[in-house]
Amino acid sequence: GGAGEGEGEGEGRELRFESRPFASYGTALHLALPEEPRPGELLVVRIDYETGEGPGGSGGGVCWLSPEQTAGKQKPYMYTQGQAVLNRSFFPGFDTPAVKCTYSATVQVPEGFTAVMSATTWEKQKDNTFVFKMEHPIPSYLIALAVGDIVSAEVGPRSRVWAEPCLIEAAKKEYDGVIEEFLAVGERLFGPYVWGRYDVLFMPPSFPFGGMENPCITFVTPCLLAGDRSLVDVIIHEISHSWFGNLVTNATWGEFWLNEGFTMYAQRRISTEVYGSAYTCLEAATGRALLRQHMDTTGEEHPLNKLRVVIEPGVNPDDTYNETPYEKGFCFVSYLAHLVGDQGKFDTFLQAYVEKFKFQSITADDALNFFLEFFPDLKKQGVESRPGLEFDRWLNTPGWPPFLPDLSPGQQLMKPADELAELWASDGLNMEKIEAVDISAWRTYQLVYFLDRILQKSPLPDGNVERLSAMYPKISKAQNAELRLRWCQIVLRNNHEPEYGKVKAFLHSQGKQKYTLPLYRAMWGGSEAARALAMETFSATAPQLHINVRNYVKKILGLEGSD
Repeated sequence: GGAGEGEGEGEGRELRFESRPFASYGTALHLALPEEPRPGELLVVRIDYETGEGPGGSGGGVCWLSPEQTAGKQKPYMYTQGQAVLNRSFFPGFDTPAVKCTYSATVQVPEGFTAVMSATTWEKQKDNTFVFKMEHPIPSYLIALAVGDIVSAEVGPRSRVWAEPCLIEAAKKEYDGVIEEFLAVGERLFGPYVWGRYDVLFMPPSFPFGGMENPCITFVTPCLLAGDRSLVDVIIHEISHSWFGNLVTNATWGEFWLNEGFTMYAQRRISTEVYGSAYTCLEAATGRALLRQHMDTTGEEHPLNKLRVVIEPGVNPDDTYNETPYEKGFCFVSYLAHLVGDQGKFDTFLQAYVEKFKFQSITADDALNFFLEFFPDLKKQGVESRPGLEFDRWLNTPGWPPFLPDLSPGQQLMKPADELAELWASDGLNMEKIEAVDISAWRTYQLVYFLDRILQKSPLPDGNVERLSAMYPKISKAQNAELRLRWCQIVLRNNHEPEYGKVKAFLHSQGKQKYTLPLYRAMWGGSEAARALAMETFSATAPQLHINVRNYVKKILGLEGSD
Protein backbone atom coordinates (compact mmCIF):
# COMPACT_ATOMS: atom_id res chain seq x y z
CA GLY A 1 0.00 0.00 0.00
CA GLY A 2 0.94 3.67 -0.03
CA ALA A 3 3.31 5.08 2.56
CA GLY A 4 0.41 6.15 4.78
CA GLU A 5 0.23 5.33 8.46
CA GLY A 6 -2.50 2.79 7.61
CA GLU A 7 -2.07 -0.46 9.47
CA GLY A 8 -5.58 -1.59 8.62
CA GLU A 9 -6.31 -5.18 7.66
CA GLY A 10 -6.52 -6.06 4.01
CA GLU A 11 -4.76 -3.00 2.62
CA GLY A 12 -2.06 -3.31 0.01
CA ARG A 13 -0.84 -6.37 -1.84
CA GLU A 14 0.13 -9.77 -0.63
CA LEU A 15 3.88 -10.32 -1.12
CA ARG A 16 5.63 -13.52 -2.11
CA PHE A 17 8.11 -14.52 0.59
CA GLU A 18 10.39 -17.38 1.42
CA SER A 19 12.62 -18.44 4.28
CA ARG A 20 16.13 -19.38 3.20
CA PRO A 21 18.81 -21.02 5.31
CA PHE A 22 21.18 -18.52 6.89
CA ALA A 23 22.96 -19.91 9.95
CA SER A 24 22.35 -21.99 13.05
CA TYR A 25 21.05 -18.81 14.69
CA GLY A 26 18.39 -17.74 12.22
CA THR A 27 16.91 -17.98 8.75
CA ALA A 28 16.75 -15.26 6.11
CA LEU A 29 13.32 -13.95 5.21
CA HIS A 30 13.17 -12.86 1.55
CA LEU A 31 10.29 -10.65 0.41
CA ALA A 32 9.58 -10.15 -3.29
CA LEU A 33 8.53 -6.53 -3.85
CA PRO A 34 6.12 -5.85 -6.75
CA GLU A 35 8.44 -3.23 -8.23
CA GLU A 36 11.92 -1.84 -7.61
CA PRO A 37 11.58 0.84 -4.89
CA ARG A 38 13.10 4.28 -5.46
CA PRO A 39 15.93 5.37 -3.14
CA GLY A 40 14.41 7.20 -0.17
CA GLU A 41 10.93 5.84 -0.82
CA LEU A 42 9.04 4.82 2.32
CA LEU A 43 7.52 1.34 2.19
CA VAL A 44 5.07 -0.10 4.67
CA VAL A 45 5.44 -3.85 4.93
CA ARG A 46 3.27 -5.78 7.34
CA ILE A 47 4.49 -9.19 8.44
CA ASP A 48 2.14 -11.48 10.35
CA TYR A 49 4.22 -13.94 12.33
CA GLU A 50 4.26 -15.93 15.49
CA THR A 51 7.27 -17.08 17.38
CA GLY A 52 7.23 -20.51 18.98
CA GLU A 53 8.95 -22.39 21.73
CA GLY A 54 12.31 -22.77 20.04
CA PRO A 55 15.23 -23.96 22.14
CA GLY A 56 15.00 -21.95 25.34
CA GLY A 57 11.69 -20.48 24.22
CA SER A 58 11.75 -18.75 20.83
CA GLY A 59 15.31 -19.66 20.00
CA GLY A 60 16.93 -17.95 22.94
CA GLY A 61 16.03 -14.30 22.37
CA VAL A 62 12.71 -14.58 24.17
CA CYS A 63 13.08 -16.18 27.58
CA TRP A 64 10.02 -17.70 29.24
CA LEU A 65 10.59 -18.36 32.93
CA SER A 66 8.54 -20.70 35.05
CA PRO A 67 7.59 -19.40 38.51
CA GLU A 68 10.46 -21.36 40.12
CA GLN A 69 12.96 -19.41 37.99
CA THR A 70 11.82 -16.10 39.51
CA ALA A 71 12.59 -14.55 42.88
CA GLY A 72 8.96 -14.61 44.03
CA LYS A 73 8.32 -18.19 42.81
CA GLN A 74 4.61 -17.36 42.32
CA LYS A 75 4.12 -16.17 38.74
CA PRO A 76 5.82 -16.76 35.38
CA TYR A 77 7.98 -14.09 33.77
CA MET A 78 9.27 -13.33 30.30
CA TYR A 79 12.03 -11.12 29.02
CA THR A 80 13.94 -10.63 25.80
CA GLN A 81 17.71 -10.46 25.41
CA GLY A 82 18.68 -9.13 22.00
CA GLN A 83 22.47 -8.89 22.12
CA ALA A 84 24.10 -9.95 19.95
CA VAL A 85 21.86 -11.60 17.34
CA LEU A 86 18.93 -12.97 19.31
CA ASN A 87 16.18 -10.43 18.61
CA ARG A 88 15.48 -12.17 15.27
CA SER A 89 13.61 -14.72 17.38
CA PHE A 90 11.47 -11.90 18.82
CA PHE A 91 10.51 -10.11 15.58
CA PRO A 92 11.63 -10.22 11.95
CA GLY A 93 13.99 -7.35 11.18
CA PHE A 94 17.42 -6.16 10.07
CA ASP A 95 19.20 -7.74 13.01
CA THR A 96 22.57 -6.04 12.66
CA PRO A 97 24.06 -3.20 14.71
CA ALA A 98 24.81 -1.41 11.42
CA VAL A 99 21.10 -0.49 11.07
CA LYS A 100 19.32 1.87 13.48
CA CYS A 101 15.63 2.68 13.67
CA THR A 102 12.93 4.03 15.95
CA TYR A 103 10.21 1.63 17.07
CA SER A 104 6.81 1.45 18.72
CA ALA A 105 4.99 -1.48 20.28
CA THR A 106 1.59 -2.35 21.72
CA VAL A 107 1.77 -5.12 24.30
CA GLN A 108 -1.21 -6.78 25.93
CA VAL A 109 -0.51 -8.82 29.05
CA PRO A 110 -2.70 -10.77 31.52
CA GLU A 111 -4.12 -9.11 34.65
CA GLY A 112 -1.59 -8.95 37.47
CA PHE A 113 1.35 -8.48 35.08
CA THR A 114 3.24 -5.37 33.97
CA ALA A 115 5.18 -4.82 30.73
CA VAL A 116 8.25 -2.60 30.41
CA MET A 117 10.30 -1.83 27.30
CA SER A 118 13.44 0.07 26.27
CA ALA A 119 11.36 3.03 25.14
CA THR A 120 11.34 6.79 25.71
CA THR A 121 7.57 6.90 26.37
CA TRP A 122 5.09 4.37 27.63
CA GLU A 123 1.50 4.48 28.77
CA LYS A 124 -0.91 1.96 30.19
CA GLN A 125 -4.26 1.73 28.42
CA LYS A 126 -7.38 -0.30 29.13
CA ASP A 127 -7.36 -4.13 29.08
CA ASN A 128 -3.88 -4.20 30.60
CA THR A 129 -2.39 -2.98 27.33
CA PHE A 130 0.85 -1.00 27.29
CA VAL A 131 1.93 1.29 24.44
CA PHE A 132 5.62 2.08 23.97
CA LYS A 133 7.56 4.42 21.67
CA MET A 134 11.30 4.86 21.23
CA GLU A 135 11.83 8.25 19.58
CA HIS A 136 15.57 7.86 18.90
CA PRO A 137 17.05 5.47 16.33
CA ILE A 138 18.62 2.42 18.00
CA PRO A 139 20.08 -0.88 16.71
CA SER A 140 17.77 -3.90 16.88
CA TYR A 141 19.68 -5.56 19.75
CA LEU A 142 18.60 -2.76 22.12
CA ILE A 143 14.86 -3.37 21.68
CA ALA A 144 13.86 -5.14 24.89
CA LEU A 145 10.67 -6.26 26.62
CA ALA A 146 10.05 -7.72 30.06
CA VAL A 147 6.72 -8.89 31.47
CA GLY A 148 6.19 -10.11 34.99
CA ASP A 149 4.86 -9.38 38.42
CA ILE A 150 6.94 -6.20 38.68
CA VAL A 151 6.56 -2.95 40.59
CA SER A 152 8.61 0.24 40.71
CA ALA A 153 9.98 2.78 43.18
CA GLU A 154 11.44 6.24 42.53
CA VAL A 155 15.15 6.57 43.34
CA GLY A 156 15.95 9.90 41.66
CA PRO A 157 14.56 12.77 39.55
CA ARG A 158 14.71 10.67 36.34
CA SER A 159 15.18 7.16 37.71
CA ARG A 160 13.16 4.40 39.25
CA VAL A 161 13.98 0.80 40.10
CA TRP A 162 11.75 -2.03 38.91
CA ALA A 163 11.69 -5.47 40.51
CA GLU A 164 9.47 -8.29 41.71
CA PRO A 165 7.58 -7.18 44.84
CA CYS A 166 9.81 -9.28 47.12
CA LEU A 167 12.92 -7.38 45.91
CA ILE A 168 11.64 -3.82 45.52
CA GLU A 169 12.50 -2.63 49.05
CA ALA A 170 16.06 -3.94 48.76
CA ALA A 171 16.43 -2.34 45.32
CA LYS A 172 15.16 1.04 46.52
CA LYS A 173 17.43 0.98 49.58
CA GLU A 174 20.49 0.04 47.54
CA TYR A 175 20.02 2.60 44.73
CA ASP A 176 18.21 5.55 46.30
CA GLY A 177 20.04 8.73 45.26
CA VAL A 178 23.08 7.06 43.71
CA ILE A 179 22.03 6.83 40.05
CA GLU A 180 21.56 10.58 39.63
CA GLU A 181 25.08 11.25 40.88
CA PHE A 182 26.54 8.90 38.27
CA LEU A 183 24.33 10.34 35.49
CA ALA A 184 25.31 13.91 36.38
CA VAL A 185 29.03 13.08 36.27
CA GLY A 186 28.53 11.26 32.95
CA GLU A 187 26.80 14.31 31.45
CA ARG A 188 29.56 16.60 32.67
CA LEU A 189 32.17 14.37 31.02
CA PHE A 190 30.48 13.12 27.83
CA GLY A 191 27.63 15.53 27.05
CA PRO A 192 23.85 15.44 27.48
CA TYR A 193 22.05 12.24 28.51
CA VAL A 194 19.58 12.02 25.61
CA TRP A 195 17.37 9.10 26.67
CA GLY A 196 15.09 10.90 29.14
CA ARG A 197 14.71 8.37 31.94
CA TYR A 198 17.31 5.99 33.33
CA ASP A 199 15.48 3.16 35.05
CA VAL A 200 16.89 -0.14 36.32
CA LEU A 201 15.03 -3.46 36.19
CA PHE A 202 16.28 -6.12 38.62
CA MET A 203 15.84 -9.36 36.74
CA PRO A 204 15.03 -12.83 38.07
CA PRO A 205 18.09 -14.75 39.37
CA SER A 206 18.42 -16.80 36.18
CA PHE A 207 19.35 -13.69 34.14
CA PRO A 208 22.69 -14.67 32.57
CA PHE A 209 24.41 -11.27 32.45
CA GLY A 210 25.60 -8.66 34.90
CA GLY A 211 23.67 -6.02 33.05
CA MET A 212 22.17 -5.28 29.65
CA GLU A 213 22.23 -1.60 28.75
CA ASN A 214 18.78 -1.44 27.14
CA PRO A 215 18.14 2.30 26.64
CA CYS A 216 15.92 3.99 29.25
CA ILE A 217 15.79 0.79 31.30
CA THR A 218 18.93 -1.21 32.08
CA PHE A 219 18.28 -4.87 32.89
CA VAL A 220 20.58 -6.05 35.72
CA THR A 221 21.28 -9.16 37.74
CA PRO A 222 19.78 -9.24 41.25
CA CYS A 223 23.35 -10.13 42.34
CA LEU A 224 23.89 -6.35 42.49
CA LEU A 225 21.66 -6.21 45.58
CA ALA A 226 24.47 -6.91 48.05
CA GLY A 227 22.63 -5.12 50.85
CA ASP A 228 25.47 -2.69 51.58
CA ARG A 229 25.82 -0.74 48.31
CA SER A 230 29.11 -2.55 47.70
CA LEU A 231 28.31 -3.26 44.05
CA VAL A 232 26.49 -0.08 42.97
CA ASP A 233 29.46 0.93 40.84
CA VAL A 234 28.61 -1.90 38.42
CA ILE A 235 25.72 0.29 37.31
CA ILE A 236 28.29 2.92 36.22
CA HIS A 237 29.29 0.58 33.40
CA GLU A 238 25.71 0.33 32.12
CA ILE A 239 25.18 4.10 32.51
CA SER A 240 28.35 4.70 30.43
CA HIS A 241 26.77 2.73 27.58
CA SER A 242 24.22 5.58 27.30
CA TRP A 243 26.94 7.37 25.31
CA PHE A 244 29.23 4.56 24.12
CA GLY A 245 27.31 1.67 22.57
CA ASN A 246 23.78 3.04 22.61
CA LEU A 247 24.44 6.47 21.09
CA VAL A 248 27.60 5.60 19.13
CA THR A 249 27.46 1.92 18.14
CA ASN A 250 29.85 -0.60 16.60
CA ALA A 251 28.69 -1.26 13.03
CA THR A 252 29.83 -4.90 13.26
CA TRP A 253 30.21 -7.35 16.15
CA GLY A 254 33.80 -7.94 15.04
CA GLU A 255 34.61 -4.45 16.40
CA PHE A 256 32.78 -4.86 19.70
CA TRP A 257 35.65 -3.00 21.43
CA LEU A 258 34.14 0.26 20.09
CA ASN A 259 31.19 -0.44 22.42
CA GLU A 260 33.02 -2.02 25.33
CA GLY A 261 36.53 -0.53 25.31
CA PHE A 262 35.13 3.02 25.24
CA THR A 263 32.54 2.09 27.87
CA MET A 264 35.20 0.65 30.22
CA TYR A 265 37.17 3.88 29.77
CA ALA A 266 34.07 6.01 30.42
CA GLN A 267 33.10 3.89 33.45
CA ARG A 268 36.56 4.39 34.97
CA ARG A 269 36.47 8.13 34.23
CA ILE A 270 33.17 8.42 36.15
CA SER A 271 34.49 6.17 38.92
CA THR A 272 37.62 8.32 39.26
CA GLU A 273 35.46 11.43 39.68
CA VAL A 274 33.20 9.72 42.24
CA TYR A 275 35.54 7.38 44.16
CA GLY A 276 39.02 8.71 43.39
CA SER A 277 41.86 7.24 41.38
CA ALA A 278 43.20 4.76 43.97
CA TYR A 279 39.96 2.76 44.09
CA THR A 280 39.42 3.03 40.34
CA CYS A 281 42.96 1.78 39.61
CA LEU A 282 42.32 -1.13 41.95
CA GLU A 283 39.11 -2.01 40.07
CA ALA A 284 41.04 -1.70 36.78
CA ALA A 285 43.72 -4.03 38.18
CA THR A 286 41.07 -6.71 38.79
CA GLY A 287 39.97 -6.19 35.18
CA ARG A 288 43.53 -6.61 33.99
CA ALA A 289 43.80 -9.81 36.04
CA LEU A 290 40.69 -11.15 34.24
CA LEU A 291 42.31 -10.37 30.89
CA ARG A 292 45.50 -12.13 32.01
CA GLN A 293 43.46 -15.16 33.13
CA HIS A 294 41.59 -15.22 29.82
CA MET A 295 44.77 -14.99 27.72
CA ASP A 296 46.49 -17.66 29.82
CA THR A 297 43.51 -19.95 29.20
CA THR A 298 43.26 -19.38 25.43
CA GLY A 299 46.91 -18.61 24.67
CA GLU A 300 47.86 -15.03 23.77
CA GLU A 301 48.00 -15.76 20.04
CA HIS A 302 44.38 -16.91 19.90
CA PRO A 303 42.59 -15.04 17.07
CA LEU A 304 39.92 -13.79 19.51
CA ASN A 305 42.63 -11.85 21.36
CA LYS A 306 42.71 -8.98 18.90
CA LEU A 307 40.39 -5.98 18.79
CA ARG A 308 39.25 -6.53 15.21
CA VAL A 309 37.86 -10.06 15.20
CA VAL A 310 37.09 -11.79 11.93
CA ILE A 311 33.71 -13.42 12.43
CA GLU A 312 33.36 -15.98 9.65
CA PRO A 313 29.94 -16.40 8.00
CA GLY A 314 27.80 -18.77 10.07
CA VAL A 315 29.75 -18.15 13.29
CA ASN A 316 27.49 -16.83 16.03
CA PRO A 317 28.96 -13.52 17.29
CA ASP A 318 27.94 -14.55 20.83
CA ASP A 319 30.51 -17.36 20.66
CA THR A 320 33.30 -14.79 20.24
CA TYR A 321 32.41 -13.04 23.53
CA ASN A 322 35.41 -12.68 25.90
CA GLU A 323 37.40 -10.18 28.01
CA THR A 324 39.49 -8.78 25.12
CA PRO A 325 37.12 -6.10 23.73
CA TYR A 326 36.56 -4.88 27.31
CA GLU A 327 40.03 -4.80 28.83
CA LYS A 328 42.32 -4.68 25.78
CA GLY A 329 39.86 -2.16 24.33
CA PHE A 330 40.19 -0.13 27.53
CA CYS A 331 44.00 -0.23 27.14
CA PHE A 332 43.76 1.05 23.55
CA VAL A 333 41.46 3.95 24.51
CA SER A 334 43.83 4.67 27.44
CA TYR A 335 46.72 4.67 24.95
CA LEU A 336 44.90 7.27 22.83
CA ALA A 337 44.46 9.38 26.00
CA HIS A 338 48.16 8.87 26.78
CA LEU A 339 49.09 10.15 23.29
CA VAL A 340 47.04 13.29 23.94
CA GLY A 341 48.75 13.64 27.31
CA ASP A 342 46.12 15.89 28.88
CA GLN A 343 42.98 14.47 30.51
CA GLY A 344 40.90 17.61 29.91
CA LYS A 345 41.72 17.61 26.19
CA PHE A 346 40.92 13.91 25.88
CA ASP A 347 37.59 14.43 27.69
CA THR A 348 36.83 17.18 25.15
CA PHE A 349 37.64 14.74 22.35
CA LEU A 350 35.23 12.14 23.79
CA GLN A 351 32.44 14.75 23.88
CA ALA A 352 33.17 15.70 20.26
CA TYR A 353 33.27 12.01 19.27
CA VAL A 354 29.82 11.40 20.79
CA GLU A 355 28.45 14.58 19.19
CA LYS A 356 29.81 13.66 15.74
CA PHE A 357 28.69 10.02 15.67
CA LYS A 358 25.54 10.03 17.83
CA PHE A 359 22.69 7.85 16.50
CA GLN A 360 25.14 6.30 14.01
CA SER A 361 26.95 2.98 13.71
CA ILE A 362 30.67 3.28 13.02
CA THR A 363 33.82 1.27 12.33
CA ALA A 364 37.17 1.46 14.11
CA ASP A 365 38.55 3.32 11.09
CA ASP A 366 35.85 6.00 11.50
CA ALA A 367 36.75 6.43 15.17
CA LEU A 368 40.53 6.50 14.68
CA ASN A 369 40.40 8.81 11.65
CA PHE A 370 38.27 11.22 13.67
CA PHE A 371 40.82 11.03 16.51
CA LEU A 372 43.65 11.98 14.13
CA GLU A 373 41.61 14.80 12.58
CA PHE A 374 40.79 16.12 16.04
CA PHE A 375 44.47 16.15 17.01
CA PRO A 376 46.29 17.26 13.82
CA ASP A 377 49.60 17.55 15.69
CA LEU A 378 49.45 13.87 16.58
CA LYS A 379 48.59 13.08 12.97
CA LYS A 380 51.65 15.06 11.83
CA GLN A 381 53.82 13.07 14.25
CA GLY A 382 52.55 9.86 12.66
CA VAL A 383 51.41 8.40 16.00
CA GLU A 384 49.34 5.76 14.21
CA SER A 385 52.52 4.02 13.04
CA ARG A 386 54.86 4.17 16.06
CA PRO A 387 56.87 0.92 16.02
CA GLY A 388 55.25 -1.69 18.27
CA LEU A 389 52.26 0.56 18.99
CA GLU A 390 50.82 0.89 15.48
CA PHE A 391 47.04 1.31 15.41
CA ASP A 392 47.04 -1.57 12.93
CA ARG A 393 48.82 -3.79 15.45
CA TRP A 394 46.31 -2.89 18.18
CA LEU A 395 43.46 -3.87 15.88
CA ASN A 396 44.78 -6.86 13.98
CA THR A 397 47.48 -8.59 16.03
CA PRO A 398 46.36 -10.91 18.83
CA GLY A 399 48.12 -10.77 22.19
CA TRP A 400 48.72 -8.77 25.34
CA PRO A 401 48.07 -5.00 24.99
CA PRO A 402 51.26 -3.22 23.79
CA PHE A 403 50.51 -0.37 26.23
CA LEU A 404 49.18 -0.64 29.78
CA PRO A 405 47.83 2.42 31.60
CA ASP A 406 49.57 3.26 34.86
CA LEU A 407 47.58 1.79 37.76
CA SER A 408 50.10 2.75 40.44
CA PRO A 409 47.65 5.02 42.34
CA GLY A 410 46.00 1.73 43.32
CA GLN A 411 49.19 0.61 45.06
CA GLN A 412 48.16 2.08 48.41
CA LEU A 413 45.22 -0.35 48.41
CA MET A 414 47.01 -3.25 46.67
CA LYS A 415 50.12 -3.34 48.82
CA PRO A 416 48.38 -4.24 52.11
CA ALA A 417 46.30 -6.85 50.24
CA ASP A 418 49.43 -8.34 48.62
CA GLU A 419 51.20 -8.50 51.98
CA LEU A 420 48.24 -10.12 53.72
CA ALA A 421 47.90 -12.75 50.96
CA GLU A 422 51.62 -13.49 51.33
CA LEU A 423 51.14 -14.11 55.07
CA TRP A 424 48.26 -16.53 54.44
CA ALA A 425 50.23 -18.47 51.83
CA SER A 426 53.13 -19.30 54.15
CA ASP A 427 53.65 -22.61 55.94
CA GLY A 428 53.67 -21.56 59.56
CA LEU A 429 50.99 -18.89 59.87
CA ASN A 430 52.20 -15.74 61.63
CA MET A 431 48.91 -15.03 63.38
CA GLU A 432 50.30 -12.02 65.20
CA LYS A 433 51.05 -10.24 61.91
CA ILE A 434 47.77 -11.45 60.37
CA GLU A 435 45.71 -10.17 63.29
CA ALA A 436 47.44 -6.80 63.07
CA VAL A 437 45.80 -6.18 59.66
CA ASP A 438 42.28 -4.78 59.96
CA ILE A 439 40.26 -5.48 56.82
CA SER A 440 36.97 -4.15 58.17
CA ALA A 441 37.25 -0.94 56.14
CA TRP A 442 38.29 -2.63 52.88
CA ARG A 443 35.85 -2.04 50.03
CA THR A 444 34.74 -4.69 47.55
CA TYR A 445 37.54 -4.40 45.01
CA GLN A 446 40.24 -4.40 47.66
CA LEU A 447 38.80 -7.65 49.04
CA VAL A 448 38.44 -9.02 45.51
CA TYR A 449 42.06 -8.16 44.81
CA PHE A 450 43.12 -9.91 48.03
CA LEU A 451 41.11 -13.04 47.14
CA ASP A 452 42.51 -13.07 43.58
CA ARG A 453 45.99 -13.12 45.16
CA ILE A 454 44.98 -15.97 47.51
CA LEU A 455 43.59 -17.87 44.51
CA GLN A 456 46.86 -17.38 42.61
CA LYS A 457 48.81 -18.76 45.58
CA SER A 458 46.42 -21.72 46.05
CA PRO A 459 46.48 -24.51 46.99
CA LEU A 460 47.54 -23.06 50.34
CA PRO A 461 49.40 -25.13 52.96
CA ASP A 462 47.19 -27.58 54.85
CA GLY A 463 44.75 -26.04 57.28
CA ASN A 464 45.22 -22.45 56.08
CA VAL A 465 41.91 -22.23 54.24
CA GLU A 466 39.93 -23.31 57.34
CA ARG A 467 41.69 -20.67 59.41
CA LEU A 468 41.21 -18.02 56.72
CA SER A 469 37.51 -18.88 56.58
CA ALA A 470 37.12 -18.65 60.35
CA MET A 471 39.11 -15.42 60.58
CA TYR A 472 37.10 -13.46 57.97
CA PRO A 473 33.37 -14.29 58.05
CA LYS A 474 33.00 -11.00 56.11
CA ILE A 475 34.49 -12.98 53.20
CA SER A 476 33.56 -16.61 53.75
CA LYS A 477 29.94 -15.79 54.61
CA ALA A 478 29.59 -12.82 52.24
CA GLN A 479 26.34 -12.05 50.41
CA ASN A 480 28.27 -10.00 47.84
CA ALA A 481 28.39 -12.06 44.63
CA GLU A 482 31.90 -10.95 43.60
CA LEU A 483 33.24 -12.15 46.96
CA ARG A 484 31.16 -15.35 46.85
CA LEU A 485 32.55 -16.22 43.41
CA ARG A 486 36.15 -15.85 44.57
CA TRP A 487 35.56 -17.67 47.83
CA CYS A 488 33.99 -20.59 45.92
CA GLN A 489 36.98 -20.64 43.55
CA ILE A 490 39.35 -20.76 46.53
CA VAL A 491 37.34 -23.56 48.17
CA LEU A 492 37.56 -25.59 44.95
CA ARG A 493 41.20 -24.93 44.17
CA ASN A 494 42.13 -25.97 47.73
CA ASN A 495 39.84 -28.98 47.57
CA HIS A 496 38.23 -27.77 50.79
CA GLU A 497 35.27 -30.15 50.90
CA PRO A 498 33.69 -28.91 54.16
CA GLU A 499 32.64 -25.74 52.28
CA TYR A 500 31.49 -27.36 49.02
CA GLY A 501 27.98 -26.51 50.20
CA LYS A 502 28.75 -22.83 49.58
CA VAL A 503 29.57 -23.52 45.93
CA LYS A 504 26.30 -25.39 45.55
CA ALA A 505 24.32 -22.67 47.34
CA PHE A 506 25.84 -19.92 45.18
CA LEU A 507 25.04 -21.77 41.95
CA HIS A 508 21.50 -22.42 43.17
CA SER A 509 21.01 -18.73 44.01
CA GLN A 510 21.82 -17.20 40.58
CA GLY A 511 22.64 -18.10 36.99
CA LYS A 512 24.91 -15.30 35.85
CA GLN A 513 27.26 -16.58 33.14
CA LYS A 514 30.36 -14.84 34.54
CA TYR A 515 29.91 -16.60 37.88
CA THR A 516 28.52 -19.92 36.68
CA LEU A 517 31.00 -21.00 34.00
CA PRO A 518 34.25 -20.41 35.96
CA LEU A 519 32.88 -22.48 38.86
CA TYR A 520 31.90 -25.39 36.59
CA ARG A 521 35.34 -25.21 34.95
CA ALA A 522 36.98 -25.31 38.37
CA MET A 523 34.83 -28.24 39.54
CA TRP A 524 35.40 -30.17 36.34
CA GLY A 525 39.16 -29.61 36.56
CA GLY A 526 39.20 -30.69 40.21
CA SER A 527 38.93 -33.85 42.29
CA GLU A 528 36.42 -36.69 41.92
CA ALA A 529 34.35 -35.09 44.67
CA ALA A 530 34.39 -31.75 42.84
CA ARG A 531 33.26 -33.40 39.59
CA ALA A 532 30.46 -35.16 41.43
CA LEU A 533 29.44 -31.80 42.91
CA ALA A 534 29.34 -30.33 39.38
CA MET A 535 27.06 -33.09 38.07
CA GLU A 536 24.77 -32.97 41.09
CA THR A 537 24.50 -29.16 41.03
CA PHE A 538 23.90 -29.01 37.28
CA SER A 539 21.15 -31.63 37.27
CA ALA A 540 19.39 -29.69 40.05
CA THR A 541 19.79 -26.21 38.56
CA ALA A 542 19.69 -26.82 34.77
CA PRO A 543 15.98 -25.89 34.46
CA GLN A 544 16.59 -22.49 36.05
CA LEU A 545 19.54 -21.57 33.79
CA HIS A 546 19.34 -19.52 30.62
CA ILE A 547 19.54 -21.76 27.54
CA ASN A 548 22.94 -20.38 26.43
CA VAL A 549 24.46 -20.83 29.88
CA ARG A 550 22.97 -24.32 30.11
CA ASN A 551 24.62 -25.25 26.81
CA TYR A 552 27.99 -23.80 27.82
CA VAL A 553 27.90 -25.81 31.07
CA LYS A 554 27.02 -28.95 29.11
CA LYS A 555 30.09 -28.33 26.97
CA ILE A 556 32.29 -28.03 30.07
CA LEU A 557 30.84 -31.23 31.56
CA GLY A 558 31.12 -33.12 28.27
CA LEU A 559 27.33 -33.54 28.05
CA GLU A 560 26.92 -32.01 24.60
CA GLY A 561 24.05 -33.26 22.53
CA SER A 562 22.51 -35.08 25.48
CA ASP A 563 19.44 -32.87 25.58
